[in-house]
Amino acid sequence: MKRIFSLLAALVLIVCSALACAESYTIGIGQFAEHGSLDNCRTGFIMGLEEAGLVEGENLEILYQNAQADMGIAQQIAAQFAAAPVDLMVGIATPMAQACYNAADGEIPTIYTAVSDPVSAGFADESGASLGNATGTADTLPVAAQLSTIRAMLPQAKTIGILYTTSEVNSLSTIETYKALAPEYGFEIVESGISTSADIPLALDALLPKVDCMTNLTDNTVVSALALVLDKANAAGKPVFGSEIEQVKLGCVAAEGLDYIALGRQTGLMAAQVLKGEAQASEIPYEIISEPSLYINSEALSSFGITLSDELAARAIEAE
Repeated sequence: MKRIFSLLAALVLIVCSALACAESYTIGIGQFAEHGSLDNCRTGFIMGLEEAGLVEGENLEILYQNAQADMGIAQQIAAQFAAAPVDLMVGIATPMAQACYNAADGEIPTIYTAVSDPVSAGFADESGASLGNATGTADTLPVAAQLSTIRAMLPQAKTIGILYTTSEVNSLSTIETYKALAPEYGFEIVESGISTSADIPLALDALLPKVDCMTNLTDNTVVSALALVLDKANAAGKPVFGSEIEQVKLGCVAAEGLDYIALGRQTGLMAAQVLKGEAQASEIPYEIISEPSLYINSEALSSFGITLSDELAARAIEAE
């Protein structure tokens, strides 16, 4: 009889181990807008999950939706994820991350990426520690490096224009950083706030005559309308600096930017820790990529007669 019980116990252990190995997860990925940097974040995120052994179609189901830069839709997406329910919510860009965090209500872990300032967004305190059941990665812009590069490329420039969405806390935070640092590089920041993409044409018409060049943030509404921004700025003879490689590919002259695929991968690895029960989201401080790269668009630079110093040329990467 004891031998039978031993065999049964062994069988139970084998079955339990098999079930554990076969454990699968469902996650909801909400992306706030359709543009290159956020797409790259999502690609990198899935790569990070796969690297950690979580593969879509094998042990992972992914529910993906895009809010098309509409906060109301973002909230609906997050509510759908919460009702599903999913094992983990992923918010790509600050507005989507906030929608997921609010809908999760502490019950479902929220992982965020492409959030410029997790502190201002309410995800972390000043020390970097998580507030609530959330963690992720920040795409904090290298503002000082950007200003230094603009100064080197445009030695006579005095004013930099920035177009931003007033409802995006990531943009508000970054603008303050620009305004604080600009005088150190001999610049004045001239800003113009918009509510929706429909405001962009008139805002640009008023802003462009006042500035020597423009620089973009990771503002989702503005970046989604980058083609329009570039058309008007180029017609006015004002170069536009981007904030990441995809903007430079589309026609911005240059950017001290981040690698968003690497940022997404970093986030995917963090999400895998949470899904596997290796750590709680609340226990993981948010992370950042600290080293920017200089991306250039040689054709755009040439059209404005901008030449690179030997120092910039030595580290410039052509955005192709």
